[in-house]
Amino acid sequence: MTDVVLVERDDDIATVVFNRPEKLNAFTKAMWKRLGQVVNELSLDTGLRCIVFRGAGDRAFSPGNDISEFANERSNSVQAEAYGMLMNTAIKAFRACSVPKVAMIKGVCVGGGLEIAGLCDIRICGESSRFGAPISKLGLVMAYPEISCLRDLVGPQVALEILLEARIFDAAEALQKGLVSRIVPDDEVEAEAMATARRIADGAPADLTLIDLDEPWTVDRTAFHSKSDNTPFDGWGLRGRAAITIVGGVAHATSPRGAEILG
Repeated sequence: MTDVVLVERDDDIATVVFNRPEKLNAFTKAMWKRLGQVVNELSLDTGLRCIVFRGAGDRAFSPGNDISEFANERSNSVQAEAYGMLMNTAIKAFRACSVPKVAMIKGVCVGGGLEIAGLCDIRICGESSRFGAPISKLGLVMAYPEISCLRDLVGPQVALEILLEARIFDAAEALQKGLVSRIVPDDEVEAEAMATARRIADGAPADLTLIDLDEPWTVDRTAFHSKSDNTPFDGWGLRGRAAITIVGGVAHATSPRGAEILG
């Protein structure tokens, strides 16, 4: 049986390939399960500096889920919940992965494919690429973890527009909406994505602090990590705190919101 998710390695860059070109790389239940496993495995690789995600062939990144398997795998509430859990597990793996991620988008990038691309840090597409989330035309709804992939990328208003209209749009509009980072000629997508990955990999591991300006918290001197717990602000309610620290390229949650983001 052909592996539905391939991992190719070039020194400190890994390329993850959705390997169903005969179906435009449409996701199956087995693919979602394997994708989550692969991302978790790569997250633990300390020698890895960048991950590129792509679809096999030149016709599609992915059109989302393969609806032909729904009759057997998603035909009732129990099956739908199990299917959704696999998707959510994969999404959590992406969110928890501190390795920089690049989406190499050729052709169709729709539905679940758009969700995965949206979880990448940089998204590079070709001029003929097409985007959208026409799930409502199937009589289905998108679960909250899936919606959050779009919402976090483009904001609630644009995400709502994409979901309500359920139309397919071109690369220029995707760039305008913030779904992609840049557009290049179709025959340059692979070269540009790999060059981007190499520039990332050649940089130094990041030491960063991500601040959530809106998260409320209460100062508790007994929870300080410093040697001194002296403060005149003990018990004060404040807004804005460090959510995530990235040390040596590894992310650590420092608040409840940070833990939620990292899954």
